[in-house]
Amino acid sequence: MKKIKILWTDDEIDLLKPHIIFLEQKGYEVYTTTNGIDALNLIEKENFDIIFLDENMPGLSGLETLSRMRTILPMVPIIMITKSEEENIMDEAIGSKIDDYLIKPVNPNQILLAIKKNIDKRRLVTQKTTSAYQSEFSKLGMEINDSFNYNDWYDVHRKLTYWELELSESQDSTMDEVLKMQQNEANNSFAKFIKKNYISWFDPKNEDKPMLSPNLLRDSVFPLLRENKKVVFLLIDNLRFDQWKAIEPLLSQYYNVEDEELFYSILPTATQYARNSIFSGLMPSEINDLYPDLWKNDDEEGGKNLYEEEMLRSMMHRHNIKSGLYFEKIIDIKNTKKISDNLVSIVNNQFVVLVVNFVDALSHARTDQKMIRELADTTTAYRALTKSWFEYSSLLDLLKNLALHDVTLVISTDHGSIQVSNPIKIIGDRNTTTNLRYKQGKSLNYNKKEVFEVLNPLEAHLPKTNISSTYVFTCGNDFFAYPNNYNHYVKYYKDTFQHGGVSLQEMIIPVVTLKPK
Repeated sequence: MKKIKILWTDDEIDLLKPHIIFLEQKGYEVYTTTNGIDALNLIEKENFDIIFLDENMPGLSGLETLSRMRTILPMVPIIMITKSEEENIMDEAIGSKIDDYLIKPVNPNQILLAIKKNIDKRRLVTQKTTSAYQSEFSKLGMEINDSFNYNDWYDVHRKLTYWELELSESQDSTMDEVLKMQQNEANNSFAKFIKKNYISWFDPKNEDKPMLSPNLLRDSVFPLLRENKKVVFLLIDNLRFDQWKAIEPLLSQYYNVEDEELFYSILPTATQYARNSIFSGLMPSEINDLYPDLWKNDDEEGGKNLYEEEMLRSMMHRHNIKSGLYFEKIIDIKNTKKISDNLVSIVNNQFVVLVVNFVDALSHARTDQKMIRELADTTTAYRALTKSWFEYSSLLDLLKNLALHDVTLVISTDHGSIQVSNPIKIIGDRNTTTNLRYKQGKSLNYNKKEVFEVLNPLEAHLPKTNISSTYVFTCGNDFFAYPNNYNHYVKYYKDTFQHGGVSLQEMIIPVVTLKPK
């Protein structure tokens, strides 16, 4: 294994000889200089893993040396060693991006700990994470096999997401395939659970059922409004639970999480169905019956989510919610700026609803655009791209400004997505819907063992386009492919992120309540 190379710069380096010997005996390769100029010359010639730098040196001071070093080595850990704890010195050092600091006199164990913190930390964390997941693997496998109700699946999804996030931060990829295998195992078992239980959730006599899309606002938002709280409901379209966990730290300096729950998206896990259901408080067949002018079937022309505000106002009326409502879809920076500029007047409304489509647009762009596809070729990369967008978005700036007001922020979504990899064949007529994760049509031909089929759509509260319409949903990481031009179709859509079907990632999604700090 390559030795870790250390540069130690101190005008009294001779007095530190015992420390140098101690580190060399531990297997480190130590270079020394007595002044900033020699240190800068040396880092131009040698590659170092970590640098110890005295703050108080004659000639070029430690802070000046640090500033110049950072232009040459922006990523190498630099540890400042100082005799002084004066606040202005430490502020200047931290502002110049030191990674750590020690106060003289230092002992060898302090130096060793600083090295482990700043170099070995990731390796040690990786080893611990890998070992911990290996220990949990069998236990989690048993939990997957013993998941008999919707709450069990909440726990499984949380734990799988936790380990996915933990392992993605490590440098060891040896467990990636193992985790992927366990996720596939979980989705196979989850699909069996959904096939057995989903229709029963719509039986009025069944009280053992999860919160579903139509009840999201009723159960998570309306109680807050009844307490006369000002509520901002932010719906980020197509946001998976792991994507929420990725952006959560970016909000943590402005908000405290008061509650984080999971709920189930209805099927199909597609915007047209799930989001209309959220804002209407109704299932799709009920929307179609009560508001035939507002509902559009898959085969009809025009936008499928054009009347969400009208549906929401109607639901508020049914539940006797008389709060003033501001409703806005954020489709670009211009929309966000408009809201930011008028934030004071907007939050005068007790109920503010914001719908953001970026993550869904990113998912579709990843399918259609080669560059985005290469940027987000794995779930880890897709999650990182979502976090990067949020971190530098005008939406985060808006939420920062919103935190200055006395509001309760509720963040949720309509459905998630899954990276598909396994094509399954289906045959339908020209009127069959085009979604890769579900199909609606008549005379559909498929392998019944591979799908979740709903032969009577009304049992799942889904509208029928004709008397013999059926719905079929793919499960796990499957996607539908037509036999015609099969190879081209499979090559184009394999490894893309899709939604509409049955998987933990699509169906079990977050609703989070936050309060400004």
